[in-house]
Amino acid sequence: MKYVLRLYQWVIACPILLVLTILTALITMFFSLLGMGKWAGYYPPKWWSKCWCWLMFVRVEVRNRHLIDKRTSYVFVANHQGAYDIFSIYGYLGHNFRWMMKKSLENVPFVGLACKSSGHIMVDRSSPSAIKATMDEAKEKLRDGMSLVVFPEGNRSWNGHMKEFKRGAFKLALDFNLPVVPITIDGSFKVLPRTTYNITPGKIILTIHEPIMPSAEGHDLDKVLAESYEKIQSALPQANR
Repeated sequence: MKYVLRLYQWVIACPILLVLTILTALITMFFSLLGMGKWAGYYPPKWWSKCWCWLMFVRVEVRNRHLIDKRTSYVFVANHQGAYDIFSIYGYLGHNFRWMMKKSLENVPFVGLACKSSGHIMVDRSSPSAIKATMDEAKEKLRDGMSLVVFPEGNRSWNGHMKEFKRGAFKLALDFNLPVVPITIDGSFKVLPRTTYNITPGKIILTIHEPIMPSAEGHDLDKVLAESYEKIQSALPQANR
């Protein structure tokens, strides 16, 4: 059965998904050029992400979606177990947003250009001035009423366990007095860890936690970071904490 699954994935599913990836990127770029980047940067990739789940037999369950309002801007922060974190959030969060992603993803054919043209934020850590430019771009998106999704660990986990959070996303929330929404991703590491290209069918659970609202004085950065980490970790099984 294992070999039949691998044959299906590489001979049938992957070619279909490659075509869908190129088509999605072209659609995103086309509508972005027409000034529809806000729509194009979310809805075509949303259905592309769902296809990555459907064709690879990955189920996604979202818990507590009622805690977020589509009309409100948030800074979403999530743990980063594997590549399927992207597909599960893009496909199933149900809230328009922009990613803060590694600048190296600009080099991915079609996908990188589509992300850049539709307004996703490429994080450049090459120098202090580059970091400042990245943060300024993120501030412009938030000023325009858009939400952001950030993996504050920076990179995917090697072992499924959470790493320390970087402060950038929380600094943005503080600057704009926006709610921070922690999201726990559970199951993505089993589906596709960074040590393999073979996808294992399974279930991913997204747990949306109560938004951390700014007080009258604004956010306490360290407190919000620690609270977000604790909330995300609380919905993970002991083995992945």
